[in-house]
Amino acid sequence: MSPELSLFENQLQRYAQERPFAPALWGDELRLDYESLWAEVSYRRKILSEQPEGVVVLAVDNGPEAMLWDLAVLFEKRPCLTLPPFFSPAQRLHCLEQCQAPLVVAEPGMASELESAGYRDHGKLWYKAVTSTVALPEGTAKITFTSGTTGAPKGVCLSAESFLRVARELAAASEAVKPEHHLALLPLAILLENLGCYAALFAGAVLSLPSQASLGIRGASGVDAPTFLACLASRRPHSLILVPQLLQLLVGAARAHAFDPSCLRFAAVGGARVSPSLLHSAHQLGIPAYEGYGLSECASVVCLNVPGAIKPGSVGRPLPHLKVKLADDGEVLIQGSTMLGYMGSPAQATEWLASGDIGEFDADGFLYIKGRKKHQFVTSYGRNVNPEWVEAELTQGGVIAQAFVHGEALPYNAALLWPHDPTCSDQVLADAVAQANAALPDYARVHHWLRLPQPFTPANGLLTANGRPRRDAILEQYQAALESFNRSEELSS
Repeated sequence: MSPELSLFENQLQRYAQERPFAPALWGDELRLDYESLWAEVSYRRKILSEQPEGVVVLAVDNGPEAMLWDLAVLFEKRPCLTLPPFFSPAQRLHCLEQCQAPLVVAEPGMASELESAGYRDHGKLWYKAVTSTVALPEGTAKITFTSGTTGAPKGVCLSAESFLRVARELAAASEAVKPEHHLALLPLAILLENLGCYAALFAGAVLSLPSQASLGIRGASGVDAPTFLACLASRRPHSLILVPQLLQLLVGAARAHAFDPSCLRFAAVGGARVSPSLLHSAHQLGIPAYEGYGLSECASVVCLNVPGAIKPGSVGRPLPHLKVKLADDGEVLIQGSTMLGYMGSPAQATEWLASGDIGEFDADGFLYIKGRKKHQFVTSYGRNVNPEWVEAELTQGGVIAQAFVHGEALPYNAALLWPHDPTCSDQVLADAVAQANAALPDYARVHHWLRLPQPFTPANGLLTANGRPRRDAILEQYQAALESFNRSEELSS
């Protein structure tokens, strides 16, 4: 057993013995103390020990049940794959076929999909006699699927040693402010949230795991704000993990006195670029937001701003167990808790993992991410522009929910926009674009924009599982419209 896995298992067992009645898990209705948590995990471990070897798939909503099975699979040293609830049926089937899992723990709503995939129902457990086993890198404990830029997700294989070390570092990063109650907002299939839950349990905190419906979260990007804010008000958590869109929602709510942030001690923000102005607003309102950076291939978190060491605009310093350097072209290279490899591909052989992100370090060792290496475009005037930078400015003003910027070989940049309020006028959108442009140099400004007929979602293939635009697919669908602005200008000149 890996040292990190032994440490985590011993920690939970110690809490069960020394603090048996301390609250551990809090779902929609069910609450468990640490003694009950350990007993329930042990019960599920016994069930798993009697099952055929192979990957165990979890297809359950957030809640105590999901965490209990997750821990049982981890401590039984079985590879675990948690299916994102926002994946399309085709993506979920792809994951099941790729990993050849003999056992699935699933919600009743998955019945028809699992039956179609050849699984037999035994209550929450679904079985399938697999004829072949998938080749996994030795030591694989968790498989997390990342969509990348294509529709077929890739399975990232991680060791328990790598992701539990990251979880322990997350617990250490927030130790100065002593969060004693973590509320999981994102699905457990999101590796960052999964590790945040481990960090809370490692620290002996209360872990709130309400269902996504109780939080008002629908799919990958839909949020019912009143339900979401009501849940936060009733739970009053000390720590959260946020994506920029949720931070924007909390900032707007705090300004309107619809959210009281006084209970919060630590809110990690990641998943996409966060504008310094949004972080500044959050801090002014008392929201302790700390931006970080990571990728699934490095067990999620690589850098993080922490209490006492924060620079808005940066993603913080690297976690202590990692080494980070820049290639000659500025690409971020990482050594440490990197993946074992992709499922079905040769094991990771290089010592340093190339992130695909362009970055800069300041004199104090804080990292600044400038954008994706492959997404950078060059305008017809020869200016290099990272679209994520412009998109972050467009979406942090509270009006625009989604933005996509394009300007490759064009004299002027164009954008696709989807507003938070679909009923807002074009003038409101135009004012939001003007406000963002005021903070940008002329070569990065958006001169033309088009209102989207529908938002980008994983279901329509225009958004990745973790909420990033699927750029190649968007360009394929909208390139003619984006470039028509400039053609019209050329004809009229």
